[in-house]
Amino acid sequence: MTKIYGTVSAGFEEVRTEFAAAAAAEAGLGAQLAVYLYGRQVVDLWTGDGVTGDSLHALYSSAKGAAHLVAALLVQDGVLKLDATVASYWPEFAAEGKGDLTLRDLLAHRAGLIGVEGGFSTAELADDRLLAARLAGRRPHWRPGAGYGYHAFVIGALVGEVIRRATGRTLQQVYEERVRAPYGLDFYLGLPEALEPRYVAVQPLLPHERAMAEANAPAPDSLTGIAFNLNATPPTDLTDFANTRAVRALGPASSGSVGNARGLAGMYAAAISEIDGRPPLLDPGTLAEFTRPHSTGPDLVTGERDHFLLGFEAQAVRYPDLGADAFGHSGAVGAQSFADPRSGIAYAYTRRRFSFGGGGGAPENRRLVPAVLRAAADARP
Repeated sequence: MTKIYGTVSAGFEEVRTEFAAAAAAEAGLGAQLAVYLYGRQVVDLWTGDGVTGDSLHALYSSAKGAAHLVAALLVQDGVLKLDATVASYWPEFAAEGKGDLTLRDLLAHRAGLIGVEGGFSTAELADDRLLAARLAGRRPHWRPGAGYGYHAFVIGALVGEVIRRATGRTLQQVYEERVRAPYGLDFYLGLPEALEPRYVAVQPLLPHERAMAEANAPAPDSLTGIAFNLNATPPTDLTDFANTRAVRALGPASSGSVGNARGLAGMYAAAISEIDGRPPLLDPGTLAEFTRPHSTGPDLVTGERDHFLLGFEAQAVRYPDLGADAFGHSGAVGAQSFADPRSGIAYAYTRRRFSFGGGGGAPENRRLVPAVLRAAADARP
């Protein structure tokens, strides 16, 4: 029998039941689930050999949620202007017809700058400064602003370079100072070496899953292949990538986050809720701006329809019971995290082993999220 550890508040027992069912359905699943309701933690669960509530996992593109939260804070402060051109902050970016692209369009994945011919090395993918330097002079893969597509490995570096030019601080430094450290969050863009003993290595797909994934892999020279660095030699292996210390140490803001469900949910809770006397990080105007749709139709890279709000992934597309302004980001291993202002929920689910067929968040989230919302509806003040 699969053991489930941790606690749930009264009224959230169904969430524990669904979490146990997910663990029972997948042998060897190592996972965590944390949920906040109006700034108060109501779910704290974990399962799996070698996994505790404190374990730190590779959370891949969950980093993008932190990156876009930092961008939103700097827009809120007036340091960044959404309708200013990227080149007004970063002149080199204007090359190859990109001079008119605005920060708003960049955040909305409309730059067309998803990758480069021949792909990136692991050293480049790990270091946002190297990525930004290589991308600045590149020709986009579609006319900037004319369509949108997931900038999988590079959006954090592009937005981060704008932030560095505007503030003199890296995105990672601003995140640490404004978000992670003040709230004591176990969610990192740059994992300190002292915390390495708490890192639980990613487990890859099972052999039959890997064979199926390889059989259905996109062509390396397709937009999808380029965006996911499958045109590199060798193509990027996500398991090896996350299990590389240099990646965890540098914390690239597209792909290199490390943390646990408590820390990730705590970040989204801080974005929308009062916590320990601190007001929400995002004021109503900023929240409204960053949680309205900025692109419609299919994503040119993933094919997902109506994929993004402003930077953040639109969550109601995947989980229809959420409010239209629910915002967050998934992570390649099957992680899912978001804030839902309508219900007051902040949610984070992490996994140790890759989910096969998750489509931006492991399939079990489609049962866990409704269970959380049902419990939250009964628990509203």
